[in-house]
Amino acid sequence: MIYEMRVYRCVPGRLPALLKRFDTITLKIWEKHGIRQAGFFTTMLGLSNQELTYFLAWESLAEREKKWTAFMTDPAWIEARAKTEADGQIVENIVSQILAPTAFSVVK
Repeated sequence: MIYEMRVYRCVPGRLPALLKRFDTITLKIWEKHGIRQAGFFTTMLGLSNQELTYFLAWESLAEREKKWTAFMTDPAWIEARAKTEADGQIVENIVSQILAPTAFSVVK
């Protein structure tokens, strides 16, 4: 198993809109494509309290490529993203990292 850590830094004041989109739209579309989340977190202390960090669990890079591409090109996602950003951009930037657990990690 490998994990993807994604950090979304929101446009100031837009974090609630991002959280709502994940809760009511994105997760349902992920389920359709078999994308497995491994946790969502907001930043309490750190560089910015306008961030959402989450982890995705993948069997392989090939699985990630296939499922993520299907999600990003899904007409339902494209339409939902456009609707939720009709009153302005939500995410300022995204940082993504693919992580492999160490031999001694409790997460495998």
